Amino acid sequence: MSDKYSNGLDENIQIRNEQEGIPFAVIEKVPVYPGCESNGDNAAAKKCMSQSLTTFIVDNFNSDIGSEVGLSGTNRIFVQFKINQEGKVVDVRSRAPHPALKKEAERVMSLLPQMKPGMQKGEAKSVLYSLPITFKIEE
Repeated sequence: MSDKYSNGLDENIQIRNEQEGIPFAVIEKVPVYPGCESNGDNAAAKKCMSQSLTTFIVDNFNSDIGSEVGLSGTNRIFVQFKINQEGKVVDVRSRAPHPALKKEAERVMSLLPQMKPGMQKGEAKSVLYSLPITFKIEE
């Protein structure tokens, strides 16, 4: 492979990452959830963000929807969203065992508060965040 080709490939990957967002796991400075500002380093900010998201979902997600649509047992919803350069949650997508759960997951994620945006090389960047929502429906 020539240097010209590989350099162009790297540039394309970089441009795509900037448009799609940088994954939460690799961003230099993660987005900061409200209330997590005083947690000094990136690892502490990541942990605070994860705990805050979990609490937010538990408080806002209507898990009764699962039983209302006839589901039972353990259910998993996979959610992905982007925290843009302004710290707003955008581009929420999800996969769920029923359309009603998909809709509920997207509704809850759209309620997330504005955050301090993630930073890469001193610039605010969009950050991709993925998480599973798992809950059990008692029969």
